Amino acid sequence: MLSRIADSLFWLNRYMERADGLLRVVRTHYILSLDKGIKGNITWRPVLDIFTYCKEEEKAALENDTDATLRFLLTDIKNPNSLKLILTKARENARGVQDHITKEVWEQVNYMYHMINQPNFASKLQGYEAMENIEHFLKNSLLYSGVTDTTMPRGTGWNFMNLGRHIERCTQTVDLAEEELSRINYDITTASDIIEWRYLLLSLSGYELHLKTYRSSNHSYNALHQVLINEHFTRSVIYCLNRIQKYLHDIAAENNSPENEALKRLFGRLYSSVNYVDFDTLNGITLQEWLAETRKQLLSFSNSLAQNFFSYT
Repeated sequence: MLSRIADSLFWLNRYMERADGLLRVVRTHYILSLDKGIKGNITWRPVLDIFTYCKEEEKAALENDTDATLRFLLTDIKNPNSLKLILTKARENARGVQDHITKEVWEQVNYMYHMINQPNFASKLQGYEAMENIEHFLKNSLLYSGVTDTTMPRGTGWNFMNLGRHIERCTQTVDLAEEELSRINYDITTASDIIEWRYLLLSLSGYELHLKTYRSSNHSYNALHQVLINEHFTRSVIYCLNRIQKYLHDIAAENNSPENEALKRLFGRLYSSVNYVDFDTLNGITLQEWLAETRKQLLSFSNSLAQNFFSYT
């Protein structure tokens, strides 16, 4: 497979996974922001911290304005990580590899691109229509995942697509966990109710699974365990790394080279640091440092993967 094709397939799925993650977080935050709890209104700052590159004054202007924030996150082309630009980039990659993806995959990406580019779409992100349109995009994002899973042939292209998906998903999980844990200064011994972890778990579509799986009252420990090292949760860090390991092995088996061996060793260090972590010792500074190091190693692996297979300089 040409490196250009592999690159486009990798980034097609990575952008679509990024769009899905953004929509999940926006939906969760929008719903919870309607609930005025004892801590007052929930601002949009956590979402802006994760999904934008705004300066401090820009975040301050947006964090309490739901309509403006939704427009900025979803449709504003001045935001390089807006849903509109993400879907545009996904479509550009899909268009360049139409011979390597199925008709159904192309049609779904193209459909979502035209959805976000409707002339009056920004005006629909106000009032009761906002939630309706966010839900519509989320359903189509799920449809993309289903169409891709059921129609794409299991070959080299499929392997690169899934590397992109799970690298992006793993990065998002680490970012969301860091944002939530910073709220309690990374101290998971802090007594808290499960309600305190709704934001993180709902953003990762793991709240229902959590209620069915974890029975103890140590909610901070349980929530962190689920998003980091629960192998049965499809958005946990360890689950994503297991899938990356599988697809990396399949790709490397088709292309034996010294560079591939170096790449596998780099991934092995990342995988081992998560798979064999002494979870009971993670708290406070150690937890903060471990998450930062995991994210750093994940970025290093992603860059090395790109240099190895996509001919990046």
